[in-house]
Amino acid sequence: MGVKNLWDILESCKKTLPLHHLQNKRVCIDLSCWIVQLHNVNKSHCAMKEKLYLRGLFHRLRALIALNCSLIFVTDGAIPAIKASTYRRRLNPGNVLTQDEPIKPSSIRRNTGSEFSRMIKEAKVLGNALGIPCLDGIEEGEAQCALLNSESFCDGCFTADSDAFLFGARTVYRDICLGDGGYLVCYEMDDIERKLGLGRNSLITLAVILGGDYSEGVYGIGRESACQIVKSIGDKVVLQWIASEGFSFVKKKKGSKRQNEDDKYNGKENAAQYKNTDGSKCPSQMKSQVLQVLDAYLRPKCHLANSEAVQRILALYPYSRSQLQQICTEMFDWPPEKTDEYILPKIAERELRRFANLRSTALRVGVQVPLIEMPIKCPLSRIIKPRKNQGVDCFEVSWEEMDGLETSIVPADLVERACPERILEYQERRAQGKKKNNARSRPRRLEKAQLLGQVDKELQDLLLEVYRDDFTTDDTAFLCGSVSEDDEGIAQIQGTIQSNDTWNSNCVKKDAFTSGSASNQESNILPASFEDEVIDTGNSVCREKVDFTYESRSSQESNILPASSEDELIDLTRSPPQHASGKSKHLEDNVQRIDLIELSDSENDMFSPEHSRRARELRMFIAGIKDNSY
Repeated sequence: MGVKNLWDILESCKKTLPLHHLQNKRVCIDLSCWIVQLHNVNKSHCAMKEKLYLRGLFHRLRALIALNCSLIFVTDGAIPAIKASTYRRRLNPGNVLTQDEPIKPSSIRRNTGSEFSRMIKEAKVLGNALGIPCLDGIEEGEAQCALLNSESFCDGCFTADSDAFLFGARTVYRDICLGDGGYLVCYEMDDIERKLGLGRNSLITLAVILGGDYSEGVYGIGRESACQIVKSIGDKVVLQWIASEGFSFVKKKKGSKRQNEDDKYNGKENAAQYKNTDGSKCPSQMKSQVLQVLDAYLRPKCHLANSEAVQRILALYPYSRSQLQQICTEMFDWPPEKTDEYILPKIAERELRRFANLRSTALRVGVQVPLIEMPIKCPLSRIIKPRKNQGVDCFEVSWEEMDGLETSIVPADLVERACPERILEYQERRAQGKKKNNARSRPRRLEKAQLLGQVDKELQDLLLEVYRDDFTTDDTAFLCGSVSEDDEGIAQIQGTIQSNDTWNSNCVKKDAFTSGSASNQESNILPASFEDEVIDTGNSVCREKVDFTYESRSSQESNILPASSEDELIDLTRSPPQHASGKSKHLEDNVQRIDLIELSDSENDMFSPEHSRRARELRMFIAGIKDNSY
């Protein structure tokens, strides 16, 4: 508990600090206070059976371990003799002690077989597996923490007892929270002295007046009045004044209504009863008890700073992985893999912080050592990729010589302080990877363009070969269309191409058309000049390259050969019909008129077998090229 209402007096000095404020610091932990805090979260039987208080302690410890915060457990020893009445009153609230009860000169041993003592032992075993030393105090645990803090053996102490400042503590962390990134509730003696004008001597005097673990205080004086009295006397002489005068400043008088409300706020149950000069006790008779209280705060029974016990806990202790796995299996029913998942990333982060501290120390003294020449090998082998953890820039990294741990996530600022060379290596690898990706994409586009060009060239060569074969064998192209109402005929084009690309002759023979009007015959028109002609043979389509040259109607008529008696000349003057949906645009642009066509009465002369074979090869070749390209 400490001093009554002292936390309220110090409220203006409270600070909330982020959890990383404790990185690279050494702090003492009043273990009894932490166990009480964690146990008060859930006091049910189920919580005790599942040891939720111990799990909460484990998560607090691993969070501080990751910050490279050196921890020291401090436990309570025997109960001070001056605190015996308060201790018995807490155990038995109905037993109210008076000031007449004598104070035994010796302290009282604690009950080591109680449930609370068992919880303390479990916490010590867990801390030992994590490499956290424990100092068993002679009497008060917060007094031992305050001594270590005042002697600069630690940077602060965790305790909920406000009398830690009375024992000499300079920095007290009252509470810790791991949620929302983690924060601390901190009080510093420098702030108390500057803002409130209260030093250690003034706080001890307030404990005498207001009451606490060692005294019940003075009835009739509230916290505001007590602060005014102490400030009016001064911190340097207030102890001499309270030791010589005792409670002589207390006078029994009728106070104002406001004063009575202030006294009611403090409570009468915590005050000592003093009597007047008419046979009752007066405050001056309490001088001896005041001296005992002052002595208890100024000279507590603790391990001295140069003692062997204190020197032992200042050393660094490694954690035991196998022992921790066994403890977590017995207490929490965790498999070893789950224990490693919780603790190994924190241990690795602690090692990286220690390496960063080593490099920072070297830079402060003016020595810049390359990473490969450091006396201690960097535990971080390489950076895998950047990550975000609760809005904080981090890196996913791989570790060297970390048994059971390959990768984990660490803050980016820590990596920058410990090994900025690893960040440069990662950036270089990333830049090279982008160049390789760009280099891969460009050849693909070039290869595709080259492949398409090759396809076009081979296609042109094949079409030219087909054209040459047609030129030598006088093959005819097949024309789709209806030539009669009863019988579907096949039109065949026969032409002779000369070197000057002009028409020599066009003949039209008609043998098999017995039905059908002259208008039907005159409506069959073919293009006079085209490069691609579609020949539909069932399910197959073949493109044939034929070159014709357009001339005027008079030139065409002058080159017409005389027809025999069995032939009929047909003059076609209209545009050719649209056929073969697969005809190219180039074909449409270069279409010309043919004035004369020759109709054959034989379907066997439509096209040669060699022409059909080459058409099939062309289709297969184009299909294969498309599959390879896409």
